[in-house]
Amino acid sequence: MWKVLASGAVVFPGLFLVFRRVLPRVFSRWSDADVVLVSERLVSSVHALMATAAGVIVVASCWNNVIHDRHWLATDFVIYYGVPYMTYDIFAMYLSHYHRFRVKGHEEYKQHSLRTANSFVRREFLLVLHHIALLTILLPVTLFFRKEQGDFFIGCLFLTEVSTPFVSLGKILIQLGLQECWIHKANGGMVLLTFFLCRIALFPFMYLMYGRHYHLPLHSVPFHLPAATNLGSCCILAPQLYWFILLCRKGYRLYQRSRGPSTPTTPPGGSKDN
Repeated sequence: MWKVLASGAVVFPGLFLVFRRVLPRVFSRWSDADVVLVSERLVSSVHALMATAAGVIVVASCWNNVIHDRHWLATDFVIYYGVPYMTYDIFAMYLSHYHRFRVKGHEEYKQHSLRTANSFVRREFLLVLHHIALLTILLPVTLFFRKEQGDFFIGCLFLTEVSTPFVSLGKILIQLGLQECWIHKANGGMVLLTFFLCRIALFPFMYLMYGRHYHLPLHSVPFHLPAATNLGSCCILAPQLYWFILLCRKGYRLYQRSRGPSTPTTPPGGSKDN
């Protein structure tokens, strides 16, 4: 019973509801869209911190033998927190989408409908696909197809959440109107650094550790792995590369804006490049 009560199926929706109740009392001028957005970001940060802690524990425990060493968190965290969180987060992202467009006055967003759900899926297709892929691929792999091997690599995948609190903090700082302060700029640097290290460089690192176990050079590792493993890694890595490019572009635009216009005046009828 305690496992059920402490599981993500209760914790994450419960925290979301608590934040939705508390935030309007603290920030009375916030709209429903603001409250839902920040609530979603705060819950995402809580999950990310839990996943990071679990990942560090699993990786440290299985470091000596990355194939055969075991740790119970590699399976239990996925079951009790990973799957419930991904399921909850799809719904939370939909609520954020719905309230954002409702506040803007879109006629079709006066109430929930299949039309609003379809609009959400179209606009956030990559994120929704990412969540569904984790639910339909990571869960079966973790529970049924690993043959009780590779807890180390499951722990590494938990560490992909390291960047999430920084991404969430950036959105919250913008919501608080602090996008011009040094904290936001420093946080932007941490977003890029942690995203690159823990969502992109992590994959070559896992291949390197696999090669070290079997005394293989890094370039030979893909040829010693099943095709499905390489394909799965590519499917997970591809959206990370896409999002990292978007983050770099956004960071570059913010850097250009912080430097100010290149000329002291703007021609009549012209517009500043953001």
